[in-house]
Amino acid sequence: MGKQYEHIDDAMRRWITAQRLFFVGTAPLAVDGHINLSPKGHDALRVLGPKQLAYLDLSGSGVETIAHLRENARIVIMLCAFEGPPRIVRFHGSGRVITPDHARFAELRSQFDDLPAVRSIIVIDVKRIADSCGYGVPFYAYRGERPSTRAYVAKHGEQAIAAYRETENAMSIDGLPGITAEEAWGGMPRPQ
Repeated sequence: MGKQYEHIDDAMRRWITAQRLFFVGTAPLAVDGHINLSPKGHDALRVLGPKQLAYLDLSGSGVETIAHLRENARIVIMLCAFEGPPRIVRFHGSGRVITPDHARFAELRSQFDDLPAVRSIIVIDVKRIADSCGYGVPFYAYRGERPSTRAYVAKHGEQAIAAYRETENAMSIDGLPGITAEEAWGGMPRPQ
């Protein structure tokens, strides 16, 4: 039977930290809009407080989460145990996008590992925390992070990532605004 929690306590914080994968769900307001569900790894999730989470948003082919949050702020983070006792926890809340030009970006960024291709930090003010049994989640063994992001950035460089963000992350698949050209470059010099 599922249980609701008032806040993230120390035991839940330790459980969150032990998970190697989490999922992010968002949706546009339009009924015919596409729901987005993204898996995230790389030790990119942090507990900022008893009712606040944040994660590193790495550059990617889509910009759905950012577009949805800017339109309506609704977000859910889901974690599930792939080892140990079965458990699923969902954190429903309101999310906001912190881009490199934001006053809090450097302070928040310092709480994470040095990952390349960071597009933004997503901060979630948690309104509802609920768990469920997780009996249907299979056991999986963690073998490590994929080296793909680091290898791609090492080969192409951060400027190539920024140029990609500028062209490919400006709009969501439903035509909602994504990131601006200035946000895409995140303070880096833009080639003329």
